[in-house]
Amino acid sequence: MRPSFPKPDLVIFDCDGVLVDSELLSCQCLSEVLGRCGIALSEDEAVEQFLGRSVAAVLRHYKDDRRLVPQAFMDELKTRVRETFEGSLQPIPGVGPLLSGLQIPFCVASSSDMDRVTLSLALTGLAPHFGKRLFTSQMVARGKPAPDLFLYAAEQMQATPMRTLVIEDSVSGVTAARAAGMMVWGFVGGSHYHSRDGRSILRDAGADRVFDRMADFWKEG
Repeated sequence: MRPSFPKPDLVIFDCDGVLVDSELLSCQCLSEVLGRCGIALSEDEAVEQFLGRSVAAVLRHYKDDRRLVPQAFMDELKTRVRETFEGSLQPIPGVGPLLSGLQIPFCVASSSDMDRVTLSLALTGLAPHFGKRLFTSQMVARGKPAPDLFLYAAEQMQATPMRTLVIEDSVSGVTAARAAGMMVWGFVGGSHYHSRDGRSILRDAGADRVFDRMADFWKEG
């Protein structure tokens, strides 16, 4: 740990883009399903607008568009995501060994719904590391970038915000962690950052540190 950072009592991991390399897959599915509804959104635009956000945030964004029928859209997106994940989803390299050796309590806090989080962790073999320590935006009134989810997760894990470290890959997640009064490290090792300057993006959002390899989790830099 850096001298300016106290050793945390809890580590909160985002799921998509931090534990599993799912962000590009999710954005591809979102673009495809919206296209079927007659709404044009490229994969790059999906990354820019909805990275780290919930499906509820997508619906709010398009709330006045009558082409988007909420329940039908959510059902179709869920089906498409499951098909895509079952064929292509991979864990972030090095995250399994990191979790196996982590001596600090940890949990997941994700904008995705519980079904997607449990599916993602099961498909990538990470589920046993977390058990029931899974928290999603469905459990709080406001999702990221509001701090509600991280504060709820810390409360359930009996940790104080100032002694909690969050690992995030999105601006909305970094913003939420900062608003919760927590330390936050930006992770840019997911495939969605291969062609984007993730370090600058997350530093500008307020990340205390940015790194790109889980093997370097405790290293300086």
